[in-house]
Amino acid sequence: MAKSMYSSQFKKNGQQIGSSSEPELKFEQAGTVQVEDDRTGTSLETIKRAFTDNLLYTQGKYESIAALHDYYMALAYTVRDRLIQRRIQTLKTYIEQDVKAVYYLSLEFLLGRQLSKNLLNLGLYDSTRQALLELGINLEELMEREDEPGLGNGGLGRLAACFLDSLATLEIPARGYGIRYDFGIFHQTIHQGWQVECPDLWLRLGNPWEIPRPEYRVEVNFGGRTEAYLDAKGRYRVRWLSHQTVFGTPYDLLIPGYNNHTVNSLRLWSAKASEEFNFQVFNVGDYNRAVADKIFSENISKVLYPNDNTPQGRELRLQQQYFFVACTLHDIIRLYLRNHDNFDCFHEKVAIQLNDTHPALSIAELMRLLVDEYLLEWEDAWQISRNTFAYTNHTLLSEALECWSLSLFSRLLPRHLEIIYEINHRFLHQVKQKYPHDLPRLRRLSLIGEGAEQSVRMAHLACVGSHSINGVAQLHTQLLKQDLLRDFSQLWPQKFNNKTNGVTPRRWLLLTNQRLVKLISEQLGQNWIHDLERLRQLEDLVDDRSFRDCWHQIKQDNKQELADYIQRHNGIEVNLDSLFDVQVKRIHEYKRQLLNVLYIITLYNQIKANPQLEIVPRTFIFGGKAAPGYYMAKLIIKLIHSVADVVNNDSDVGDRLKVVFLANYNVSLGEKVYPAADLSEQISTAGKEASGTGNMKFALNGALTIGTLDGANIEISEAVGGSNFFLFGLTAKEVTKLKANGYNPWHYYNTNPSLRQAIAQISSGYFSGNDPDLFRPLVDSLLYRDEYLILADYQAYVDCQERVSKAYLSREQWTRMSILNVARTGKFSSDRTIREYATEIWNVKPVKVELENYNQERASLKIKESIN
Repeated sequence: MAKSMYSSQFKKNGQQIGSSSEPELKFEQAGTVQVEDDRTGTSLETIKRAFTDNLLYTQGKYESIAALHDYYMALAYTVRDRLIQRRIQTLKTYIEQDVKAVYYLSLEFLLGRQLSKNLLNLGLYDSTRQALLELGINLEELMEREDEPGLGNGGLGRLAACFLDSLATLEIPARGYGIRYDFGIFHQTIHQGWQVECPDLWLRLGNPWEIPRPEYRVEVNFGGRTEAYLDAKGRYRVRWLSHQTVFGTPYDLLIPGYNNHTVNSLRLWSAKASEEFNFQVFNVGDYNRAVADKIFSENISKVLYPNDNTPQGRELRLQQQYFFVACTLHDIIRLYLRNHDNFDCFHEKVAIQLNDTHPALSIAELMRLLVDEYLLEWEDAWQISRNTFAYTNHTLLSEALECWSLSLFSRLLPRHLEIIYEINHRFLHQVKQKYPHDLPRLRRLSLIGEGAEQSVRMAHLACVGSHSINGVAQLHTQLLKQDLLRDFSQLWPQKFNNKTNGVTPRRWLLLTNQRLVKLISEQLGQNWIHDLERLRQLEDLVDDRSFRDCWHQIKQDNKQELADYIQRHNGIEVNLDSLFDVQVKRIHEYKRQLLNVLYIITLYNQIKANPQLEIVPRTFIFGGKAAPGYYMAKLIIKLIHSVADVVNNDSDVGDRLKVVFLANYNVSLGEKVYPAADLSEQISTAGKEASGTGNMKFALNGALTIGTLDGANIEISEAVGGSNFFLFGLTAKEVTKLKANGYNPWHYYNTNPSLRQAIAQISSGYFSGNDPDLFRPLVDSLLYRDEYLILADYQAYVDCQERVSKAYLSREQWTRMSILNVARTGKFSSDRTIREYATEIWNVKPVKVELENYNQERASLKIKESIN
């Protein structure tokens, strides 16, 4: 192998570090020599040499002119080479064995930073840190240079990312599909307490982790009309004559499993114009029209969730969803036909999971492809389609179930509307046979909604076109069957099942809380990392005083790191001995950040009434984004900041109460927050949260939970034990009963002096510079509607917080409870969730990928046939 132009580009103590590009010789045992390739080797010297070469030949920089970003990029490409080696071997294995694969369709993937996760899963974290240290470079500084891809809005996207990690770790053949948004979830800044949305420029400096695949681009059509004809066998057929075409170009991100050789992929689609530039139009001076097609096409993948408060926004959302599923289904079929020449066993080789209703158009698109393009009979195509798709529901809010107006649908997707009509016709005929005289049931089940404006019900399409329908927590699934999807559950009870969500311990413990991981591993060894249920062995250590002291000190160290971050970014000094009370999640009324704020005001009023009052000091930490078009959520953010301005600057309060809002909350910030939290706020109205996964991340990192019996809180409470969980509030049944009996929020306002005082202060302008109108919409919402029963649960919440304070006074007792929370949350690993999906829904099995050692004789290409 030829030597590098430079033998080294780094010096330490006057000595050159890193040698030539000669392969590394590793002496494994007497008489055995292993040769390492610079592209794939994992020894310290090989990593240093590869890093140097990537800085020189990929970035085109040397150390005197390289910036930290160049070093980050060089390291990213070094790691990516090792991923690609494993990806190629994974692909070979899957193709040769003709495996059944899972295709996970989601419009959101909140991946987090890739460098740290990839180093961890490849087993190169410590060795890479050491290699860089010998080059005089700090790994943590390089990791901070990575722009996080904000390709999701919250829990849905983060769950999808956890699932991809678990699929690869469990060696299950899989590929994720999504959209490569030019601008993901917005970058949140705060100006005078108000949320300001700025573009998320995650691609501004390039993305070293993606691999463009333009050779697999897909043509996607919109609009036009349909035309009936008879095929060569005299059968009725339909062709779609579209009037607009967009191309989808795929970009692959590599997803390695932990401590194995499997590397799956996430394929993201980017929209490109079929005609980027019209030269003729440009030459006559119409410069805008010359690039009109480019602008229309690229808008489709420009932004995550365009604001749908306008007709244009709704149209763009539907275009986005169809673009996504059209590209994806085309790609899945292409992969399948690589090993097959008909569709007889399509569902035996392909399992497609719909992550919520956003990809539900896949059902109509697969039918269109099978019937119109591949000329299958309808019955055969429907049998294949039904056996291929499975649907995960993620909401109990009926308004969150997507519907598209028929006028918009028919204009953009005329052929798909015809297919949906045909599906609906056949489906309702089946319903009539079972319920012959039940017209109301037919209307409720129909795929076409009959409101003020007729619409296509996407959740109904997903239910009819899937063989499995699952909720994401026991209560959620129960409420789906009893309420939201009751008619479908009665029709097809066998379709419904529960798959309680989970989180990946790689991201949310091994990377996030390395001090705690080290302590646990010193006591339990390493096996718990592969089987989180083994954390139960920590229960045997709960009475060990020295272990509890170490546990407590780790929590304090983590709190110090978060406190330093708060000081740098918020300019607020917080008390490390205070209880870190944390609520970080998407800002929404049902998540009840308002209830938390009312409690803060209550505590503040207690101090003002008695400045000498002894209370457990608290630091209230908020984080989360409000949807750009959701005014009430934005007003809640403003209220949090307004209360913080008063509380944090009142000399009577001092360091007993602090209120902090962490701007631009994302995965990377979550990695700082979860290990530092003492108390996890999971206080949504019972029956509104599908599952939640933040509750699991907090518990896994030793935070105690204050929460309602909602979503996965119920299962967490059962797992950790009621004495280690602070439970309050109405149950889902009680919520339903209270509303049915005529809920009156004024009753709670008039009979609770503390609540009345807090609301009166908000209403009077006490927290808004004497502007009584600023927060009037929030006050009116509480007093005249209180849709999410904040006033009804207020006193129970205050009383529960008192129990929290009493428990926190005893450091020993609090630490015991913290240890037991970690010990008993192994069930909430996404590995467990994925095993259940694999065996009970997808019917897929793990496939072992073996990695061959580097061999110079086999390093060259051997072309067996011509390349097309």
